[in-house]
Order: sequence, then structure tokens, then C-alpha cells
Amino acid sequence: MMRMTMAVGLGLAMACAGFADASARTLKASHQWPGGKGDLRDEMVQIIAREMAAADVGVDVRVYPSAQLFKPREQWNAMVKGVLDISAFPLDYASGQHPQFSATLMPGLVKNHEHALRLNDSPFMADIKAIIDDAGVVVLADTWLAGGFAGKDACLVAPEDMAGVTMRAAGPAFEEMLLGAGASISSMPSSEIYTALQTGVLDGANTSSGSFLSYRLYEQVTCLTPPGDYALWFMYEPILMSKRTWDSLTEAQQAAFLAAGEKAEQYAYEAAKAVDGELVAAFEAAGVEIATMTEEQFRAWLAIADTTSYASFSETVEGGRALLDKALAVD
Repeated sequence: MMRMTMAVGLGLAMACAGFADASARTLKASHQWPGGKGDLRDEMVQIIAREMAAADVGVDVRVYPSAQLFKPREQWNAMVKGVLDISAFPLDYASGQHPQFSATLMPGLVKNHEHALRLNDSPFMADIKAIIDDAGVVVLADTWLAGGFAGKDACLVAPEDMAGVTMRAAGPAFEEMLLGAGASISSMPSSEIYTALQTGVLDGANTSSGSFLSYRLYEQVTCLTPPGDYALWFMYEPILMSKRTWDSLTEAQQAAFLAAGEKAEQYAYEAAKAVDGELVAAFEAAGVEIATMTEEQFRAWLAIADTTSYASFSETVEGGRALLDKALAVD
């Protein structure tokens, strides 16, 4: 009788354990970059997945890299609708729905990585995050990635260097600014820059540090202006979660996600700086000249941006000038 009771008890315990395992919830995380190849945005999502597994709060995160689930720009609406749980997402991709997001890919608003940290806690980002929240999305981790300029035959550092130069720019706001400096624009994805430089279609390019490296652009240019103390190009690429998913989580699960997001954010800050260092090392090893932007040159670019991309943003986006001023007020 005792053996039967113990057997029944053990069976019930195993059934309950099996039920608990079966009830663990799996959330889908999507992004556009290759998985397992060192991309820091993929690694941020992987960190969150690992931390949630370790937290043991009944939530697993399954990562789908390389746009397996959604095309890059479709991820925003998927999160808003609640059909996608998590994404590593360049916020400017959703500027068609929320034009204020273009401010997160605006020339000169972020000078360097330390400045980006200060900006994260500013009224400017509070306004951006309020729009994100109102749209039905939650920020798990802040991320800013830097970029620079490179010239095929000359250094492209100051506005006067752009006269008569055909450039590829990363984003419409940068195109407007470069046009204001006297450049011509040839628009194309970053994957086409190498061939365009090789064939003479481009004289120079503006893109992210990661793209400069991954596309081996050091083989086609003679001078690089990397992000340093003063950089014009920074892009906000946070880790986001659908608010519908967030609201469905328990307090313990939400706390675990916030802790995981903080760890991913700390990793990304150091990793983004490391990528900039790798950029300079790789281009120097290839014999490319390195030209660092000075504060005076940075201020000259800001003056051009103020009459081009900033002016356009202020005229076409409700509250645009006030939003830019809040960013520019952060020293």
C-alpha cells in the first residue's frame, strides 16, 4: 500500500513537472543581421535570451536572425500588432509612421559614445520613448552605433572637402546636409558601396563602422574619417518589445527582462566602441590614411545641418525644432 502511495505521489510530481515545463512561454525575437557571426545587435538579443533562460521565470526567447520572420522595416508594425515579441530595430526605419524618429539618425546630435550615454537620460530621449510607448512598443535596451566617412582619392573631413564629390550617404538627413556642402548624392544600399567606389560611381561614402569593415571598403579608399571625439553619424538601434507582450508578463518576468536588457546594453556600449577601434586598425593595416575630425570641423558641419536637414525636419515634423533643441542642449 505504501509503495502504491509513493508511486502515485511520484507520478503526480512528474506530471506536475512536465506541466510546468510545457507551460513555459516562448517569445519570438527577430532581427535582420546574421546570427552567430559576431554582430553586436544579434549578440544583444542572444544575451537577453540567455539571461531569461537563466532567470527561470517561465519565459524562453527564441531568436530568428537574418530577417527569417519579418523583413527589416516590417518588424515595427509586427510589434505594434503583437505578432512579434522582440526586435533589434533601427528606430529610423519606423519614421514613416512616426517622423519624429528621424531625429535618431540626424547629423551631429550624438558626438561620441559617452555623449550617447548622456543623451539616453535626456528630455530628448524621454520624448522619443514616450512616442515609442504610445505606439505600443517598449524599450528593453538602448544602443547607439557610430559611423564615419571615407574618400576614394582624398580625405573627406570638413564641409569644404565635399565640393564636386559624389557621395553615398546613410540616411536622408545626411543626404540633405551633404548636398548643402556641395556634394552630389548617389543613393544605394551599403552592400553596393564597394562596387560603386571601384567603378567610379562614387568618390566617397558615409556608413556605419560595421559596414566599413564587413564590406572591406579599405580596399577601395585612400582616407578614412572614423568616429572619434567628434562624429557626425550615430544611429539609435534599440532592443524593443511589443507592449502587448510586455503587459502580458508577470512582474517577475518583466523584472527579468529589464535586468537582461541592462546587461545587453552594457555589452553593446563597450562592443560598439571596440568596433570603432577595429575599424581604424583594419584601415591602417591596409595603408589607408586616418583623418580625425576636429571640434571646429564638427561645428562647421552643424552649421550646415542647421540650414538643411535640421530646417527640413523642423518644417515637416510637428514639434521637430523643439525635439532637436532638446538633443542639442545635452553637452
